[in-house]
Amino acid sequence: MLLPALPLLYFVLINTAIVIFGYVIVKKAHSILAWMLMIVSVATIWFVSGDMHPVVKMITIITTAFTSMKVIATIESYRGRHTLVSFSQWLVFVVGWAGMRAQPFETFGAAAVPGAWDMIKFGISRLLAGAMLIGLAHLIVSESFNPTLEYIAVSALLLVSFSLVLHFGLLSISAGIWRLLGVHAYYLFNRPATSVSLTEFWGKRWNVAFIEMTTIALLRPLRCTLGNAGALLIAFLFSGLLHELALSVPVNKGFGMPLLYFFIQGLMVLLEKRLAFSGSRFLQNKVIARIWVFFWIVVPIPLLFHNAFLQGVIWPLAGL
Repeated sequence: MLLPALPLLYFVLINTAIVIFGYVIVKKAHSILAWMLMIVSVATIWFVSGDMHPVVKMITIITTAFTSMKVIATIESYRGRHTLVSFSQWLVFVVGWAGMRAQPFETFGAAAVPGAWDMIKFGISRLLAGAMLIGLAHLIVSESFNPTLEYIAVSALLLVSFSLVLHFGLLSISAGIWRLLGVHAYYLFNRPATSVSLTEFWGKRWNVAFIEMTTIALLRPLRCTLGNAGALLIAFLFSGLLHELALSVPVNKGFGMPLLYFFIQGLMVLLEKRLAFSGSRFLQNKVIARIWVFFWIVVPIPLLFHNAFLQGVIWPLAGL
């Protein structure tokens, strides 16, 4: 996989600018400038990354989007209060942590926080499990197999394996290391399999960084004007747009499918809230509730991880 030097140089320069000027914007609490910084930065990365391999393009776009969204999230999370993070704390937060809340890094450099080694051991075990599944995917591909079944089985294995490696492995190890350095870091994927509603899955357990980002940057500011339902749906649609950047833009195909996936999730969360408000006991049975969650997360998932993304990013990323 060739790494074009000039686009990567632009990527480094743009993200360095986001970190430096982003801190100035945070201290001044300029929300509009923060949103402009995000839009211009991501658009520029997209423009200069045209000749990159889809895997590299995906990483550069995601990194730039998340780095710039941290500026927005930090401004909103400190709104009405003095921003307490120093520049050095801001730097390690932006560069070294996938979460969206800067407050835990106010104690960076203090005494170690309990539970660090448990997180690290948990992360290592998931990292090894993910690596084993990638090895199994290679084994399946090396054997004579029905092409259609092979594609489905290997794609599913790779999605699970990369989630284990990144979401539950590397990010848990990262949280443990930051705890050793005095930061009150936490699991960013918090036992999602225990969710008994889509509201719990998307609101508390799956990708806490995204939850923090949409809650801080969109839900809270928009509730007053759009109401809870309108703000929630906008938050899901915004998540869909960010996934379009991550999943469709790198392969230049599949546009609209991730957005539709998150639109469906938003509608189902609103339906759950409506059922709860009407006194329905539908999701009080844990077995039924978990089947409900599994169905709505998994059945529409080909919309999210569409064929173009699987073939252009996931399989090559696994060396297949």
